Amino acid sequence: MDKRFLAIFAALGGTTIYALNHTIAKDVMPTYVQGFGFIMIRLIGGTVLFWAVSLFLPKQPIARADFRHFVRAAFLGMAINMLAFFKGLEYSTPINSTVIITTTPIMVFLFSAILLKEQMARYRVIGVVLGFLGALSLILFNQHAPTNAPNIALGNFLFVVNASAYGLYMIVVKPLSEKYNTIHLLKWLFLIGLLMSFPLALPEFLAVDWQQIPLLIWWRIGFVVLGTTFMTYLLMMYALRHLRATTLSVFTYVQPIIGILFALAVGADQMNATKWLAIGFVLVGVYLVTKREQTPAD
Repeated sequence: MDKRFLAIFAALGGTTIYALNHTIAKDVMPTYVQGFGFIMIRLIGGTVLFWAVSLFLPKQPIARADFRHFVRAAFLGMAINMLAFFKGLEYSTPINSTVIITTTPIMVFLFSAILLKEQMARYRVIGVVLGFLGALSLILFNQHAPTNAPNIALGNFLFVVNASAYGLYMIVVKPLSEKYNTIHLLKWLFLIGLLMSFPLALPEFLAVDWQQIPLLIWWRIGFVVLGTTFMTYLLMMYALRHLRATTLSVFTYVQPIIGILFALAVGADQMNATKWLAIGFVLVGVYLVTKREQTPAD
């Protein structure tokens, strides 16, 4: 099977898991676990899982010259990205997070143009604009009252920090993903990210009253650790091996669609003509950005 097709399928799978995470993780915070404390759980869980799996694979040491790149990638992808998103989700709403996460491709395009001097085909720029407009319209016309959001302004600002950090992370980690085995790469990134996040995350982690957490919330925590953390990073890293960072980033536009479908499944939302039109814009945008350019320059 074509590796590009598998990479797109992996990106869609990771995006689906992450889209569900907006609502599932929010149900945990801040009633049972605060944002930084939840990140401590994610990083510990991810580190243990990736190191455990790595025991069954051939060893692959890190080249000394690459260590600083590992530190930089872990800082962006496992520390700043995670901390900003979950603390933002604690303060704001899943809908706001879904809106602002769609700025990630814009960040990737910007960083690619600045750092990699990457030339962007016109149709890909059009795809990004269409996807952004579709995703934004999809959310703006979704009449869902904000709940459990004590500081929306601060939360939304943290979402912007999250999108920027993740966009830069995908560019920084791209060369490493091509050089190192995915599991070995992620085990080190999560370990470094855990050490970096430790000072901020530990107090909220210690404040968790574990005995008061009901079974349903434990299930949601398990989803975040196994799904959002382990599977999503694994799938996205595989996709990044075979797709450009700008192509992969556009899958964030699919998140609002999946969020709406999930809301429909639980009876929390309804569809209308405007939402169907917005979904069409998103799908066209994804197609244009993932479309292979038929020139030697691509």
